[in-house]
Amino acid sequence: MSDAHAARRERLREYCSASGADAALITRAANVRYLTGCPPLGAALLLTRERAVLAVPEDAEPGEGGERPGDPEVTRLPVPAEGDAAFAAAEAAARLRVRDLAVEEHDLTVDRHRAVARLLGATRLLDLDRAVERLRVVKDEYELADLRIAAEIADQALGELLESILVGRTERHLAMELERRMIDHGADRAAFPVSVGTGSHSGLERHQPTDRRVEEGDFLTVALGARYRGYGISTARTFVIGAAPAAWQVELHRLVFRAQRAGREALGPGVEQHVPDDAARSILQAAGHPERSVHALGHGIGLEIREAPRLGPADMGKLDNRVPVTVGPGVHLPGRGGVRIEDTLVVRPPEEGGPELLTITTKELLAL
Repeated sequence: MSDAHAARRERLREYCSASGADAALITRAANVRYLTGCPPLGAALLLTRERAVLAVPEDAEPGEGGERPGDPEVTRLPVPAEGDAAFAAAEAAARLRVRDLAVEEHDLTVDRHRAVARLLGATRLLDLDRAVERLRVVKDEYELADLRIAAEIADQALGELLESILVGRTERHLAMELERRMIDHGADRAAFPVSVGTGSHSGLERHQPTDRRVEEGDFLTVALGARYRGYGISTARTFVIGAAPAAWQVELHRLVFRAQRAGREALGPGVEQHVPDDAARSILQAAGHPERSVHALGHGIGLEIREAPRLGPADMGKLDNRVPVTVGPGVHLPGRGGVRIEDTLVVRPPEEGGPELLTITTKELLAL
C-alpha cells in the first residue's frame, strides 16, 4: 500500500506545481488518510516537492483499520497533547522555507486559517480547492478491493438477519444487531447509523430506528453499510413480514425495483451524472408519484459515505471509469410505508461487463 499512497502524493505534487504552490497542507481527515494511510483523528500532512511530514497529536484517538506510514518519504512529527497538528505542520513549512503553500480552505476554520498565516509569516497561502477530493473520485485497485470486502460484510450481516425471527422485535434492536454482526465479520464499524424502518416507517430515507415492533404484514426496510479499512459502502433492501404480501406492496416494490434497475443500467464512463437519475425518476413519476416522493438517486462513496460525484437531476458532470456510486431510489407513502432499494456499484465500461455490482443481497420481495 505504501506504493499506492506514494503515487497519490505524487499526483497531488503535480497539481501543486501546476497551480504555483511549493507545498500543500492537508488537514481534512479523509484526505490525510487517502495520502498516507494514517487513520488517527487530528493528523495533518505537509507535502513538499521533496518530502512528506505527517503531524500527529500524541493524544489523538486511533482510527479504525488504517496503516501506519511505512515508506521512508513520510516523516512522523509528534505533536504535544492537545496541540493542533495543522499548526505543527505549518511551523515545519516555515522551517523548510516554503514560499507558496496551498491549504484546504474548505476544512480550516477562519481562526485556524489566520493562525496558520501568522505562523508562516511571509509565506503566501493559496487555496488547494478540493484537489484531493477530486483525486479521490476515481478509485485504484487497492480501494476497490476494500470496498468489495465492505460489501461482502454488509451482505453477510443482512443475510444472517433475514434468517432469524423478526416479528415482535423493535427497529432499534434490529439496527443494533446488524451493526454488531458487521463488526463480528470484520468491519471497522458501521459506515453510517444503521436504519431499520417497519410499517409506516418503511421506505423512509435516513430513518432513525424507534421502539416500534415488527408486525405481520409490515414492509421492513433496512439500510446499512460496513466500513472496512476506512472504506464504506451503502445498501438498502425492503421485504415484507409474514405470509404473501398485499397487492399494493407487490406493485410498489416492483415499481421501485424497475426504477433502480434503470438507474443502474444507465451508469457508464462518459455518461452525464444526471442521466441515471433521469432514468429512475421518469419511471416513478410516470407511475404517478410526485417529485417530493422521489429520493435523490445516489452519490459517490469511499472514505466518506457521501463523496463526489452526485447523481442528481441538476448534475452536469460526466462519470469516469472505476468510480463507486450508490443507486437507491425509493418511494414512501405517508401512513402506509414504502420501498427503498439501494446498491453500491463501480462504474465500468461495456467492454468490461458494465457496472460492477458490489452489494448482492437479493432485491426480490421476500416474505420473511
